[in-house]
Amino acid sequence: RRMIAGTYALSGALILVTGAMFVRNVLTAFTQTLLWSLTFFVASPAASAAYLTVSEIFPMEMRAQAIAFFYAVGTAIGGLLAPVLFGALVATASRVNVMWGYVLGATLMVAAAAVEWVLGVDAERRSLEDVAPPLGQAATEWTVG
Repeated sequence: RRMIAGTYALSGALILVTGAMFVRNVLTAFTQTLLWSLTFFVASPAASAAYLTVSEIFPMEMRAQAIAFFYAVGTAIGGLLAPVLFGALVATASRVNVMWGYVLGATLMVAAAAVEWVLGVDAERRSLEDVAPPLGQAATEWTVG
């Protein structure tokens, strides 16, 4: 939970720094690519860990469906809306307008960090059954206890 929230928040901060430097026109192609690479280097483990977290927090009988659902929603939002929105911002040829795209991306990353911090589950060094007991086990414990 802490690693995911921290890397998402740091990614959001890096996006804002990159956007601010972009709008001030102080980046070269090399330095902009370097900042993007650094941002993706930090964001990639966050996204990977968040994907794995979905498989940890749902009971075994629901894990595949949960992963498929969250993957489909994420792909629909990120894969369909983002290119249209950011393409429109780039088409304006205005650095300020493109900066708003950076702000949106950073806001989403920081919001994801906050959600993970508040709702995330500390699953380190715990078995999957301990984090999310199978549905059959939970029903048995409920009726017996």
